[in-house]
Amino acid sequence: MKRLIEKGLMFGNLIPVVSPILVERYNRALKRLTGKQTELSDFHIDISGYSPEVGDELGDDLYLNHHGVNRQFILLTTEQKTAPLLNAKFSTSRGILRQFIATNEAQLFALTARDAVAGELVNSVYALDTPARLFDIGHVTIEADTTDGAVASAAKLGGMIDDFMVKDGAWHDDVLIANMISLAKDTGDITRNPVNLNRMTFDQDNFWTAHLGGVYVFRNVKEPAAIAMGDLAVLGDLPIDRVVGADQRSAIAQFLKVNDLAEPIIEARGIDSAAILRQKMDFIVADVATSLGEDMGGATRRDLRSLGRRYYDKLPIAWRGLSDLVRWAEDGGAWPRIDSEHPAYFYTLRAKDHKDADMVNMLLSELSPMDVRQLFICHKEAFYTAYNDWPDAKKAYVADFLSNEYQVDKAGTREALFGFEDAMEEPTGPWGKGTARNDLIDRVGPWGAVKRR
Repeated sequence: MKRLIEKGLMFGNLIPVVSPILVERYNRALKRLTGKQTELSDFHIDISGYSPEVGDELGDDLYLNHHGVNRQFILLTTEQKTAPLLNAKFSTSRGILRQFIATNEAQLFALTARDAVAGELVNSVYALDTPARLFDIGHVTIEADTTDGAVASAAKLGGMIDDFMVKDGAWHDDVLIANMISLAKDTGDITRNPVNLNRMTFDQDNFWTAHLGGVYVFRNVKEPAAIAMGDLAVLGDLPIDRVVGADQRSAIAQFLKVNDLAEPIIEARGIDSAAILRQKMDFIVADVATSLGEDMGGATRRDLRSLGRRYYDKLPIAWRGLSDLVRWAEDGGAWPRIDSEHPAYFYTLRAKDHKDADMVNMLLSELSPMDVRQLFICHKEAFYTAYNDWPDAKKAYVADFLSNEYQVDKAGTREALFGFEDAMEEPTGPWGKGTARNDLIDRVGPWGAVKRR
């Protein structure tokens, strides 16, 4: 992993904590949440305040995420909103934290100027002692306050002020006035500078969890289902109509189709679909070449084409399917029959434009693991796990590629791969507009209907 860290591909964009006052505030919050403290004088934190250095010191990577269910957080600065979330157990956690910070940014900026803000993403489940408990998670509520309870004190003071304004004879209530003055010493003038954080609750209808070998839960769709990437036998009976295993390709494809969650890359508008598919082919060539001992240092796309010719007879069916699809798109070659059981099928899809697009792309990246760029962008936990098992030549090639071609323009790459463009008039392609060939594609896609089992 050292290579990834050096290139900013792991633990990148973390927030440094180097000043003694910030370390002291962090320790106060850490003590309040966990009863533990760090002896480190400097470290880095993610959006939740988790530090890999502190986790290593404490021997606990989940010191802010007990049982991996109720994520706690420590905010030292609003700049944490741009940081990643490490050791994520739920796909929704980073988005929730980011939205909380953005919504309360002005208040958090003021609060963190003098203290740390500590809190928790609270749900009704404290441990996943059975797989079915996963489905008891219906919503997540954020609770947060400074370590000295400034928000709670301000709320209490606000109630006292309300009582003072309406209570008869309040000017003569010395106890009430004394308590108000005492609290105001800590909170300041809350009538001019309100100290409050919006209490925010988020529905958890569709989400991914790392628990139980990895499970994608889709409850708020036309035909709900859970897609398990691990052992189905471990899950047992779940309170959802349909449970699908990772090896049930046709069932997953049908689920995506009936719920209108994915689309063929080749039909997506506003992108160079053939170039995207060619890059996926290059990744597959690199996977084969490095497994056979090839040194990929400094390899160009021309080198990859040469390696593709050299190892043509060893390239998997997925590569050949993508090659046929590119040939069809660019040169009007034979129409490829790539159904849902074909190894290339999930390499040819991307999420459609909907609120769960990131989650669907995450699922597709697990189903097309040789596309290392998509795996890195959409599912870092799966990427790091896969990286550990690669030969060193592939590790070097992938790290160099991501550093040189992805890191330099992350937003542009994501927009090119996963961005959406409004539908426009159908362009005139090599077969003309409105031909029987195009009408057929509109009905069944460029590779035929999805199999139904």
